[in-house]
Amino acid sequence: MIYHANSAERERLIAGLRQLADFLGQNPDVPAPRYAEVIVFPARGSNAEMFAEVDVVAQQIGATASSADSPAGHYSAARDFGPVRYRAVAIPNRDDETSEG
Repeated sequence: MIYHANSAERERLIAGLRQLADFLGQNPDVPAPRYAEVIVFPARGSNAEMFAEVDVVAQQIGATASSADSPAGHYSAARDFGPVRYRAVAIPNRDDETSEG
C-alpha cells in the first residue's frame, strides 16, 4: 500500500491547503484551530524498514527522528511551520524487536 501522495495528489493537497488558508483569511468569523498537523506514514514493513523511511524524511525536512517523546514508541520526525506541524510517523510492529533507526 502506498501512503504518500503521487504528484497529482500532492498538487491537489497543496492547492487545498492554500484554499483553506485563503478561506479562513477571508472569513474571520469562521472558527479556526489553534494548530494543525499534517502526518505521513511509511508503508507497512519491518520496524527497521519503516524507521529507515522516517529517517529519510527527517533528513529531507532537517529534523531528527526519535521515539523518545512517544509513550507508545512511535518513531517520528517533525518540522513546525508556525502552528502547523509536518510529521512523519512509523507505528512499530509490537512483534518486531528491531530497535529504532
